[in-house]
Amino acid sequence: MRINKYLASIGIASRREIDRLIDEGAIKVNGEKATAGIKVSDKDEIYIKGKKVNKSAERKVYYLLNKPLDVLSSVKDDRGRKTVVDLIKCKERIFPIGRLDYNTSGLMILTNDGELFNRIIHPKAEIYKEYRAKVFGEIKDESITKLKNGVKLEDGMTLPAYVTLLKREKGKSELLISIREGRNRQVRRMLDAVNHPVITLKREKIGKLSLGNLKLGEYRELTTEEVNYLYSL
Repeated sequence: MRINKYLASIGIASRREIDRLIDEGAIKVNGEKATAGIKVSDKDEIYIKGKKVNKSAERKVYYLLNKPLDVLSSVKDDRGRKTVVDLIKCKERIFPIGRLDYNTSGLMILTNDGELFNRIIHPKAEIYKEYRAKVFGEIKDESITKLKNGVKLEDGMTLPAYVTLLKREKGKSELLISIREGRNRQVRRMLDAVNHPVITLKREKIGKLSLGNLKLGEYRELTTEEVNYLYSL
């Protein structure tokens, strides 16, 4: 089995993270630096940053978090800032699936299941993520139509989105936007493109999963039904 898939299957990290560690020369197999395409098995001795990999598979865990503002969507931060992993108390080495901006709150999934990670972030998954956005200005119907049809960004046209106007009042508007792409800061850039910069942004749903009554900073384990749903995507 390819090393990134093997290590992801035993809960070490996502395939993407394993590939990054290989590029950095941080992984050795049987005393030699690993290459991206190398195949391994339980018989091989694998070290990551000098620490031997325990091949006893960890219990797979799945958490749904309501990320607060000013928290990084990463495992750790070199500058000592708080990360989403810091908010969840568990012994397993978990990592977030996808990201939210530092100044965006809302739903995130964290797990040690590398296979699920790859299923969700794969473009074929086509999972819609729903955001509640409060923006400057009274957004016009034609701007909403542009968002629905796709807007031109510096990295290309966006795919069609679902957009629902919730409120339009003096100086600001509130709307729901559902997208199935995962570009960096995409919702903010889409709204900038129609001249309605974001005031606040919160992700409320990933597919059928929603925050429910979770308060900012709170988390819960996913149910078996929810995990099965994610694997069905």
